Amino acid sequence: MLIASLSGSITHAVGNHGIYAVFGLLVLAAVVPVASELVMLYAGALAGGAFAGVSVHVFGTDVHSHAWGYVAVALAGTFGNLVGAAIGWWIGALGGRAVVQRWGRFIHVSEAKLDRAERWFERYDIWAVPIGLATPLARSFVAIPAGIVRVPLAKFLALALLGSAAFCFGLGAAGWALGTAYTHAHHVLGYADYVVGAGIVALVAYLLYRWATVSRRRVSDTAD
Repeated sequence: MLIASLSGSITHAVGNHGIYAVFGLLVLAAVVPVASELVMLYAGALAGGAFAGVSVHVFGTDVHSHAWGYVAVALAGTFGNLVGAAIGWWIGALGGRAVVQRWGRFIHVSEAKLDRAERWFERYDIWAVPIGLATPLARSFVAIPAGIVRVPLAKFLALALLGSAAFCFGLGAAGWALGTAYTHAHHVLGYADYVVGAGIVALVAYLLYRWATVSRRRVSDTAD
């Protein structure tokens, strides 16, 4: 029920508010795990025409081209994630480990996760930023640790842009391809709506299952 409610809330927000919802949710996703994988997948499918009567709007104007709709949602996600990453960096830089010790439970960042993130930075240096932000499930635990270990802000923003773009354009493309396939098949398959819808639901369910499983495992590891 929790997963269904989360999925429904995210898809409802993206379906009704388009790129503004994508931007806002990806701001949050830089510091809080809010299933950014689902956001970009659904936004890409919407841009690709998977949902009849729903299109991408940019500043009140309909985007009728599926390709440009995809670019619009991917850019909204990329820059939203970049803004969120900058906020996370400042939280880490100004608050240090103390902010995680006091407030970490509210944003699902424990000291154990912070330790793992610091080891990640020790291993990959500043390249941990784009690698982490491009990696599903781990991407919400990059910005705050980067601020704590004092990755230079200019380098952080450049690398965060790279990682965020790779993630948003990649996941958006997967959803967009699914939506485009729907458009081409619509006149041939009378039940294309159900086929595409089932595919999206199955993929979304898998991503959320993986997210929930990893989250439970991390909580269990912390408790141990």
